[in-house]
Amino acid sequence: MSEHTPRAARSDLVADTALALLAERGMRGLTHRAVDETAGLPQGSTSNLARTRQALLELAVRRLADREARVLALEELPDPRGGLDSLVDGLALAAHRALTRNRELTLARYELALEATRRPELRAYFDATGARFRDQLTTLVTAMGSTDPARHVLSLVAWADGLMFSCVAGSFSSQTPGPAEVRASLRELLDGMFGR
Repeated sequence: MSEHTPRAARSDLVADTALALLAERGMRGLTHRAVDETAGLPQGSTSNLARTRQALLELAVRRLADREARVLALEELPDPRGGLDSLVDGLALAAHRALTRNRELTLARYELALEATRRPELRAYFDATGARFRDQLTTLVTAMGSTDPARHVLSLVAWADGLMFSCVAGSFSSQTPGPAEVRASLRELLDGMFGR
């Protein structure tokens, strides 16, 4: 075990606790002291890892990106040579996982996204961490023959974000669509994009 492992484990604990607090209490409930108390750490532990609020928010954003990547399982996204059905299946599976296994993280992401509208330094950091999924999606739709990959990726991300917000925090929060419903909606969207 490396000498950095305990610090990395504490960093993950602080970041996970920050995300949980964001989901439970919102941005105003996220303080260094609240993280220490909730995580069962000695007072000052969070400040030792992330001295400023900006540093704490960046730690949370970085952990959010790592955890969402695992839930979305980016490495499982389909090979574009598998055709449109394969793409629909892969993206629908990722979207449904996010709806069912990722609700707390999604709430935390919305809190961080809204805070980023008021903090330019956080906006840049937030957008950079989200680029991993957008870049992979751009590669997929380009390989599928998209005539306008940037616009199509924007449409796909907007569809996914709208679905997540509606089902996690919006007017459909008590109705999570099943895998077949997610797949059908996504198929309609992609059929329109690719002229099927």
